[in-house]
Amino acid sequence: MTSKILAVAWWEYSEKIKSKAFIVSLILLPAVIVGLVLVPAIFVTGSDTEPRELGIVDETGAYASTFSELLGDRFILPDGRPNYRLHVIARGGSADIFQMVVLADSMVLRGEMEGYFILRSPLGDLVDAEYRTHNVGNIRLQEKLTPVLREAVTAVKLRRRGIDPEMIAELVHSLKLRTFKVSPGGRSEETAFDQTFFSVYMYMMMLFFIIMTSGQLLVRSMLEEKSNRIVEILLSSLPARDIMGGKILGLGALGVTQLLTWGIFATAVSRYSGLSVIPLGGALLLTVYFILGYLFYSAIFVSAGAPLSTEQEAQQVTSLFSMGLVVPLALSFPVMQDPGSALAIVLTLIPLFTPMIMMLRIAVKMPPDDDT
Repeated sequence: MTSKILAVAWWEYSEKIKSKAFIVSLILLPAVIVGLVLVPAIFVTGSDTEPRELGIVDETGAYASTFSELLGDRFILPDGRPNYRLHVIARGGSADIFQMVVLADSMVLRGEMEGYFILRSPLGDLVDAEYRTHNVGNIRLQEKLTPVLREAVTAVKLRRRGIDPEMIAELVHSLKLRTFKVSPGGRSEETAFDQTFFSVYMYMMMLFFIIMTSGQLLVRSMLEEKSNRIVEILLSSLPARDIMGGKILGLGALGVTQLLTWGIFATAVSRYSGLSVIPLGGALLLTVYFILGYLFYSAIFVSAGAPLSTEQEAQQVTSLFSMGLVVPLALSFPVMQDPGSALAIVLTLIPLFTPMIMMLRIAVKMPPDDDT
């Protein structure tokens, strides 16, 4: 019986691994994932090559100069020019503020400025800031300029009270906090939430894509064998249990092949980019849950796809069971924040969610023995 199951598994594995669809997905899917991650990161973190023109309408008349000085000190292009040039459009009561705002809006629309700030102080000491631009999607610019504007306002207010802003800045920035994960045996390693999250998220996405593609391959191959009546020939030689077991093992080996290939690829990318990866012990545990989860979902796809007879039914079934993988992805952030919470424990006990939730919990904090 075992030899027959292995024969079916080998036939399933050898046939699928030679298919063009598998080869394309093996190479193309990691490239797409890397592209989706790295290309936006390049655009977000890329530096400017030309100065950007900004403006300011300072109704208070107190903050424009300090803001301009800080911009000139903090942001310099590689060629030595200032990254941002701030034009004071109006300051205090020197002009009609409404007319100056209309003028600044027209300059933004003509492309003469990236955007401009309006500073008001309707309640005395409280500054109401407004940034007007034609491109509200430039989040990187706003994130860079907002802390500098806040620092300029704070510096002016400190000087009014006779306090040196540089002394306060030195006191405020005198602490650098690093995060270390303590492991059994007294070992500790420096890490951060984003590094841990993206490392384990990579495993989760790999499991999601492999199950999606392999599950569809499995159900479609069953439909194909039914339509070609190959399954009748197989059933005349061995029982249905051996056929299903062989298919699950064969596609399981296919998934492991994808996992190893993508794992080597991910390791090479992480070493090249300088990103940290999950330690070897944690990676082995994640791999175990990956394989078990893959086999579990493969068995579900086999049992659900066996009675199907059309391609439409197969697509509906695979989409329905794939939702079991979407829920852990959606709840990954709260589980990582508190891996010992009631939510994490309950999700762990639901078989459809167990593989991914355990991946998250192991990466953040090893669950106790009575919880696994």
